[in-house]
Amino acid sequence: MPRTARFKRWTVVTVSLFIILAASYISVTNGTFDMTVAEVIKTLLRIDPAPEHDLVIFDFRLPRIVIAILLGLGLGVAGAVIQGIVRNPLADPGMLGINAGAGSAVVLFMFLFQGTITGASFGSIMLMPLFGLVGGLIAAAFILLFTIDKGRLDSQRLILVGIAVSSGFGALTLYVSLKMNPSDFEMATVWLSGSIYNANWQFILAMLPWLIILIPLIWSKSLVLDVMQLEELSALGAGVRVHRERLWLLLFSVGIVSACVAVSGSVGFVGLIAPHIARRLVGIKHRHVIPVSGLIGMAMVVVGDLIGKSIFAPAELPVGIVISIIGVPYFVYLLFKTRV
Repeated sequence: MPRTARFKRWTVVTVSLFIILAASYISVTNGTFDMTVAEVIKTLLRIDPAPEHDLVIFDFRLPRIVIAILLGLGLGVAGAVIQGIVRNPLADPGMLGINAGAGSAVVLFMFLFQGTITGASFGSIMLMPLFGLVGGLIAAAFILLFTIDKGRLDSQRLILVGIAVSSGFGALTLYVSLKMNPSDFEMATVWLSGSIYNANWQFILAMLPWLIILIPLIWSKSLVLDVMQLEELSALGAGVRVHRERLWLLLFSVGIVSACVAVSGSVGFVGLIAPHIARRLVGIKHRHVIPVSGLIGMAMVVVGDLIGKSIFAPAELPVGIVISIIGVPYFVYLLFKTRV
């Protein structure tokens, strides 16, 4: 049985990597300016590079693919952790208002410091995740304030409070956006829809440290997350300081989500769907669920971005909208399933 389970896990990993590589291959070779595989390889290996090939690959396509991979990884891992913390398969950073809180803070940053998407300095791009972290923590504080009753987290109230918090921050974001000048407002609107069309290497450098530091910290607490699936008294009896560990894991998750939102806007449903599929494929142990959720999230965002930029070409559909089209029916399915 362990050998069968191990084989299944490696099969899931292999298939996910194949989907990511296939979608990345199509993204890097196809578009308004089509390129052959040989041209791509020569450009990457610096063999007789052509200026137009450098421009297409290094300035447009490759940063976009890398951002999509990092975004899916971060949101998938954060979703798995949040679902583990609250013991609710319907929990998601977007539905709990964490995305909205981080997005509001970043839009406020744009408004106060003129940090537009296209004209931002490197310093302001690096500061965006910090502002997003503050907004995400404020959202998380509101959620904990209204869902913790006598020291225990009420998972029944969690979704309702999350919707209320998300709506409140959404209203704040709209108000601040309407105060912007027209060009900034247009860019903020596109950004909030979950678009990565303007990805660049500075955005990658802005989010990469957060993922490199926080994801290993989260994975190191996989056993703690497993124990937290028990009743709170049982978890305390097993020696887990539930409240402290929950706050640390929530802080790590908010940090990852904030970094993702700062560079891509609000991309919902990845943190809901990826962990749910991962648990069905590899079981409930977070040592396996966390990395597989990241891989499935990567595949979702890379494929979603490919669909968004291909199906309506030359126009583009933001990846956040593409994933929402898939995610809303899936959420309704999960909602009815949990009720039954």
